[in-house]
Amino acid sequence: MSLFDKFLPIQEARNELLKSGVNPFHVTVDKILSPTEAIINGRTTILVGTNNYLGLTFHPDAILAGQQALAQEGTGTTGSRMANGSFASHRELEKAIAEFYGAPYAIVFSTGYQANLGVLSALAGAGDTILMDGDSHASIYDGCRLGGAEIIRFKHNDVADLEKRLRRLGERSHRTLIVVEGIYSMLGDRAPLAEIVEVKKKYGATLIVDEAHSLGILGQHGRGLAEETGVEQDVDCIVGTFSKSLGSTGGFGISSHPEFELIRYTSRPYIFTASPCPSVVASTRATIRIIQTHPELRQQLWTNSEHLYEGLIKSGYTLGAEVGPIMAAMIPTRELALAMWQQLLENGIYVNLM
Repeated sequence: MSLFDKFLPIQEARNELLKSGVNPFHVTVDKILSPTEAIINGRTTILVGTNNYLGLTFHPDAILAGQQALAQEGTGTTGSRMANGSFASHRELEKAIAEFYGAPYAIVFSTGYQANLGVLSALAGAGDTILMDGDSHASIYDGCRLGGAEIIRFKHNDVADLEKRLRRLGERSHRTLIVVEGIYSMLGDRAPLAEIVEVKKKYGATLIVDEAHSLGILGQHGRGLAEETGVEQDVDCIVGTFSKSLGSTGGFGISSHPEFELIRYTSRPYIFTASPCPSVVASTRATIRIIQTHPELRQQLWTNSEHLYEGLIKSGYTLGAEVGPIMAAMIPTRELALAMWQQLLENGIYVNLM
């Protein structure tokens, strides 16, 4: 048996999928036209299934900032943040993020995935415990595994189950990291953050919130669920990505703990990868300013979301969560879901099939 034999079941499943002439996991965008439209399979298609929540990928300020940085600083850094890859623009972006959150410490990573890998693996290692929501993103799972801490999953959004597991840990709860998300990417539901904070404080644990899908969406200033819930001071760390509302790529972590700055010296995903391109950094700084100065973008998102939610409910769909940037329509069978996805695409509408 070779190393490649493990892929045989996947190959068989893919072959069955390809027999239908449909592959929802290999869609190619032939040409992007705008934040909401593209050419797919030769026809103009409405992009419903993207993370471009505020439509900032084509904002003129972001494009101009990226173009200027490209001309002035080149196409890439060719080095990690620990070597030659820390430009003044990276520090300026970290300062902008820190000021946005009102936190003294911010670290920028090359991707949102690496932000979770880098922060989680550095915070919780051998001898520590991680209590993570069972519906957490793959990057959270991978970051938790990378650090070598004991990993315990609690039932999705179940505060009673979280507390039960913290109670069992006894004194070890003081070396326990609780990991939740602001908005979960599969169903679009939110963590019961106020209740989780109370449990965290009761047992002396540490809390990190991934605001990837809630940044720019929730809260008076768009800082996410922690802001909307009024518990920012009780959250030890926040991680997020630039690839959703900010329309760019990259990730970050912020904290008020002075020790957080030392992650730069202990986080392998931070140390051993090239830093973000100058054009990406400049565009991200521009879109951070945009979400700070244009709250009407968030309001438009909520108006659109409410309209879509009401329309889907009236059409008889069962939806996975409340109104928000992510709406999951629950389809009873895989075959029906695939057929519906294909029909939508043929009619010029792209959605995600999960």
